[in-house]
Amino acid sequence: MSILTKKGGNMPERYKGFGYWDIATRQMSIVTKSQQTRFKDAKIGVVGCGGIGGGTILMLARMGLGDLTIIDKDAYDLSNLNRQAISSLETVGVDKAVATKERVRITNPYTKVNAFNEELNADNIDKVFGDRDIIIDALDNLYTRIIVSRYARENDIPFVHGAIHGTQGQVSVFTKDTPSYEELFSLPSLGKKLGDETKKEISKLTKGVPPVIGPVPNIVGCLESFEAYKLVTGIGEVNYAPKILNFDLLNLESFKVLEL
Repeated sequence: MSILTKKGGNMPERYKGFGYWDIATRQMSIVTKSQQTRFKDAKIGVVGCGGIGGGTILMLARMGLGDLTIIDKDAYDLSNLNRQAISSLETVGVDKAVATKERVRITNPYTKVNAFNEELNADNIDKVFGDRDIIIDALDNLYTRIIVSRYARENDIPFVHGAIHGTQGQVSVFTKDTPSYEELFSLPSLGKKLGDETKKEISKLTKGVPPVIGPVPNIVGCLESFEAYKLVTGIGEVNYAPKILNFDLLNLESFKVLEL
């Protein structure tokens, strides 16, 4: 239970009267009010509330996103504590979507959160993300990532991709005008229906539970949230595919933009 929940969900007296623009004030020399208003009015979806998702979601809320949809079928456990920003001893055993919605509420009450405590698949994806302006990938499941990337492309929704392995991470943005996710990474599913045989081929590409350490997914999540911020506000240069922002925290020459 959060501090605010213990107090009946009320904002502490010293903060009453503060509003959306008070939260956003420190970034208003980076964007104009009209640009920030676009982000306030934007609708973004995030698939996954774990390591990458936690960092992504918290940064979206802190930057002032107005409408957020999240989906995750799992609950937090002790193994999540080394990296997942929303996990804590208080949230162990709690559904990730539920705990994340509450964390956003006490971080930025001006961010509306639509939370789905279920697995994302081809049957429910339109219900979950049909009204989104951007979909952000915070997945650890390649098959589901392909479903999401295809849906985003077919519906002309920018797809912000992020992935990790060990101390390495990568981020890229896909649209209908870029190579597709499957095309860029030469996946065996390219051009095929996502039936059982294709699913078997995809499953061969992933072996066991990948290693991960705390900073890596959170860096990827922060980068993904800012790619979404750039897409909505129009500031800066978006890292569109075939460019990929790649890093390895064990490499002194980390953070390179590669073009595949």
